[in-house]
Amino acid sequence: MTTLYLQMTEKLIAHWKANGNAYPQKFTLSPALRDEYLRCLSWMTNNRGKTVTMPETHMGVRIEVAEGSPGVMVAADGAEVSLQ
Repeated sequence: MTTLYLQMTEKLIAHWKANGNAYPQKFTLSPALRDEYLRCLSWMTNNRGKTVTMPETHMGVRIEVAEGSPGVMVAADGAEVSLQ
């Protein structure tokens, strides 16, 4: 099962490869995806069952939470790339 954490990482790596290591502008998650990200993060950091605070970035890319967002990575050129 692919987690949201890994999907975001894979999209970031693909962006780096396609854009000469340029960082995308940001990730935009819905509140539900934020909660899923936090669950994934608790597993990835071996903090299962503990409260995990939302980081400001994922591998150096800003994370924004917006109601109604389908979950996207905003590329360096402004294009939205679906995380699903």
